[in-house]
This record gives sequence, structure tokens and C-alpha cells, in this order.
Amino acid sequence: MRVAVIGAYGLIGSYISARLVAEGHDVIGVGRDLTQARRRFANLHWKRADLVTASLADWTALLDGVAAVVNCAGALQDSPRDDLNAVHVEGVRRLASACRAQGVRFIHISAAGVEAGKPTAFNTTKHAAETLLAECAGLDWIVLRPGLVIGPAAYGGTALLRGLAGFPGFAPVVHGDSRVQVVAADDVAAAVVRCLAPDAPLRQRLDLVDAEAVALKDLVSRLRAWLGFPAAPVVDLPPALARIAAVGADALALLGWRSPMRTAALAQLRMGVRGEAGDAAMLGLQFKSLDALLAAMPSGVQERWFARAYFAKPLILLVLFAFWLVSGLIGVTAGFSPAVATLTTAGVSEELAVAAVVGGSVADIALALLVAHRRTAGLALRGMLLVTAGYLLGGALVRPDLWLDPLGPLVKSIPAAMLAVAALTTLEER
Repeated sequence: MRVAVIGAYGLIGSYISARLVAEGHDVIGVGRDLTQARRRFANLHWKRADLVTASLADWTALLDGVAAVVNCAGALQDSPRDDLNAVHVEGVRRLASACRAQGVRFIHISAAGVEAGKPTAFNTTKHAAETLLAECAGLDWIVLRPGLVIGPAAYGGTALLRGLAGFPGFAPVVHGDSRVQVVAADDVAAAVVRCLAPDAPLRQRLDLVDAEAVALKDLVSRLRAWLGFPAAPVVDLPPALARIAAVGADALALLGWRSPMRTAALAQLRMGVRGEAGDAAMLGLQFKSLDALLAAMPSGVQERWFARAYFAKPLILLVLFAFWLVSGLIGVTAGFSPAVATLTTAGVSEELAVAAVVGGSVADIALALLVAHRRTAGLALRGMLLVTAGYLLGGALVRPDLWLDPLGPLVKSIPAAMLAVAALTTLEER
């Protein structure tokens, strides 16, 4: 069967796509950024489309010859890149209309606990999408509503939980008594395969959750044990402190950083993630418990590296931003005259020395501003390495004595460059 998976390179979509291929299906991966997707999933046929911009005609053409669509695309909160109403409602409306016109079965991935009246835009728009599908006459649809999806890979909320579990000395949580029901990523994929069968339960909304409702603080403790870290106290942080962090994360979203610590995520944690475990029987499936799914995917050193590096990554980027910004500002203010004098005493003309100091300072400030934005961060980090190499080479040629300076103005540039290397290695989000 030819199946199109929307958002096929995402956390859930990648597991679904892999399972469909393993089951012998012909899978079309659909997404808006396919450069890396084509390298990671070479066994999929990739087509570019965006739920926000693709028209009814675009979807109709893309779905030619397709028997079923699995929509895994979604976002947690509005941002410059993601408009929840455009993605969850209007985009789904056009996609569903194309499926109806082409006679394509529509399997829609929503979320457990979505219902009318909940305060977040995520719930409101997800519920609106479920409602419009229910009202779409002539469409074969199934809504699958997974709980907290856990698999070998981690992204978003599950990545945050691993970071909390790997926190040194103690494990901080917020709303630690909130309860969540989990589901294994491969169980979600199995549910999608079941929905392709001729006797699948059509026009149903089905929760995909294990029966156990785990307190968030207990979940973090179990993840810590799974990672192999020593037991540590779980500290439930004051909600006010978490709100401050969430507001900061919302501000960073304006620069393209999609942190799972935003206000919408905080609200979801407060509400918990709950669903009907009995719905699994309608699919003829039995989902793994949290303990069973963790036992089925033993952790290795890469999981421990990830957990330990999770909060180190933003700190490294913050330090680099501050280091290069302050360095540039000092160069055009208090440090301007001493810097010019350092060059002129080595025989450089004053005009060239002034140009070098001003140019270097402007470059430092520009790199700091570029690393603050997600889209240009990688370019800025590479620029930092090149500029540092230039500083070291220039210093070795003009003032080699500075290598022996007890304050180490040249030597100290090397650890800063290594921070840029560390940031580059952890820059990817998924």
C-alpha cells in the first residue's frame, strides 16, 4: 500500500515511517525541510509540502495513487515558524478535503487528553482538528491520541525529561505530582499499521496510553535509573520559578529556538497527560508499560551524554554570546586605546591598527548577534572558529611575545574556540 506520512522525519513520524517500510508499504515522506531527511531516511520517497502553505490542489496532486495518509505534523505553541491554527486546523482542513476527494484514508495523530475547554491554544486547535474530521462526511478517518511518547530517540518534552533526569546531584521538576500516561513509540507505529487494515475501526478517536498514570517526579526518577545514574532526590520547583523560565523560553522562540520549557509546555505539565487505556482493545493491541518499554530499550553512553549535555548546551551558547559581545564592546570602548597601542608598538601603522581594532570589534559583535539566532547560529559558530584562528595567527606574527604573557590573552582564545566546537556538535535539535 502506498502511504504518505506528513512530518515523516519528526519523532513520531520517523518511527511510523520505519514500521510501515518494514511492513512492506511504499512510504512517501512529506515535510517542509527535506535536506537532512533525505540523508537520514533514504528508503522513503520524499516530497516537499507544508501544511501552512499547501493548497487543496497541491495536496490533491501529491496524493495521486496514495491509499492512506498519516498526519504526524504539529506544534506545541505559536512561534514565528509555527502558527497553531494554520498547522492544526486550516492545514488539516485542506488535507482532509483532498483525502476525501481522492478516496484516501486519513489517520490523524492528535494527543491524549485533548478536549474542549482546556486553556491552551494547543488543546483548542487540536480539538478543533478532531471536530472538523468528525464532521467531514464521506471521509474515512481515524484519530489516534498518544500519551507521552517514549522511544530510543528523544525530542521536545521527552528530551527535557531526560535532561532533568541527568541533572547532577538532584533532579528538578515542576508540577511533580501531575500524572502522565505513556506509550512506546513502536506501539504508536503498530497502531498506525493496524489502522490501515480493511477492518480498522473507522471514524473513531482512540487514545494510545498505558493504564498506569505515573507521577511526573516518579517518571523522572525511573528515567534516571534507566540512564544508570545514582539515585538522587527529586526537587519540585516552585511554579513561579518555572514561569519565569518559561517566559524566557517564549522570548527565545522569537529568535527561532524551540525550547520545550515554554509556557504551553508548562501548562501541559500542570494538566497532566491522561487518556483511556481501554481504547487499545479496539485496535487489538496491548501497549507496553513504562517499566517494560524502558527495559526493551537499554540505555548506553550516548543517552547519558545527551542527558548530561542537555542543559549544558544552552549555557555554552549563552557564554559564547556574552564572551563575543563583551569582547567586541570593550574593543570599541575602554580597550580601544590599549589595543591600538599593542599593535603600534609592534610596528603597525596607527591607521592600520585602528582599522584592525575596529574591524575585529565589529566582527565580534556581529558573531555574538548571529549566534543568538537559531537560523544563523551554525554559521556564527564556524565564524568564531575562523576569527579565532585569525587572531591567533595574527598575534603570532605581530606580537609573538603575547603567547608568553602571564595573563594569556592569546592562550585563552583556545578554550573559547573549543566551546564553539562543543556548541556545533550539539546544535542539531533532532
